Amino acid sequence: MSDKGKLWCRSDCIHAVRSDKPGKRIIMNDADKTSEIAELVQILTDDLKGDKTIDDADFYSKPDKLEVHSVVDALFGIVYPGYYKDRNIKIYNREHSIAVAVENIFYHLNKLVVKSLEYSRSKENITDDARKAKSFRICSNFFRAIPGVRRLIESDLKATFDGDPAAGSLEEVILAYPGLVATTVYRLAHELYALDVPIIPRLMSEYAHTKTGIDIHPGAKIGEGFFIDHGTGIVIGETAVIGRHVKIYQGVTIGSMSTKGGQKLSGFKRHPTIGDNVTIYAGASILGGDTLIGNNTVIGGNTFITSSVPANTKVRVKNPEMEYLSADHKWQVEEVKPGYEWFYVI
Repeated sequence: MSDKGKLWCRSDCIHAVRSDKPGKRIIMNDADKTSEIAELVQILTDDLKGDKTIDDADFYSKPDKLEVHSVVDALFGIVYPGYYKDRNIKIYNREHSIAVAVENIFYHLNKLVVKSLEYSRSKENITDDARKAKSFRICSNFFRAIPGVRRLIESDLKATFDGDPAAGSLEEVILAYPGLVATTVYRLAHELYALDVPIIPRLMSEYAHTKTGIDIHPGAKIGEGFFIDHGTGIVIGETAVIGRHVKIYQGVTIGSMSTKGGQKLSGFKRHPTIGDNVTIYAGASILGGDTLIGNNTVIGGNTFITSSVPANTKVRVKNPEMEYLSADHKWQVEEVKPGYEWFYVI
């Protein structure tokens, strides 16, 4: 066995043994290792003194990702009070319980928004007091919007239950369906996005993304009765517009044609518009800001669409061919014919 990377122990000290060249061993005692670490620290400290954006080490001036996650979790306790609860607080009066939850969330959200406003695209130059006042108004307007958000989420819940024969109950959907989790976070984050809050809505949607595998930009506009089944791998871009009672399955992308223009494309519509009562099956990609999918249209699985589709249309890829080796060791070719029943709509 080679001595490279091997630890040797002696009674007086611990020696690290490594070999930089074949046949050569370098023995380091504790003093050598301390000196080496000190040199590495100095190298990295000097590097942080540069002019790169990532050199900024002022953690406390920026929104804390974990605090955003905590706010999202706490908001679920308001949206679904009988399903998500702060188990550290025992209050039996519902009004008192809501008061505690609102004050707690408001405090943390307000703190996060104050920090995030420093990173607004508009780069407005306002005083700290004005920024704090603006943040308070934003948080107040956000909480006033929650009843409307909850009505939309109720429609999403019922659409999910009605659209999935595997769902045993509405309660099961609330507790177990990642699509509803992602949609709930999206609807909350979208309200903050609409109030021009920087960073925080995106941190919320990315939290849902890590938990569910579903990536919905908070800037997208999605109508009532939105149903995501299975969900993993779904991507919905910032300027997408999705109508009422739309069903989307796993692996669907509602994206842009290209991001080659980078920041020059910011503010332009880059993602498709999906009409009402549209069903989009697994693996479909619909791309482009000028692409419109008409009402009552069904988009088949694995399709790639970059131009508009009229209403009341069924779209599928051209039938593939299946090859199989028969018992007499001859390859047979057969066209796959799914038939119209493949386009089931539930």
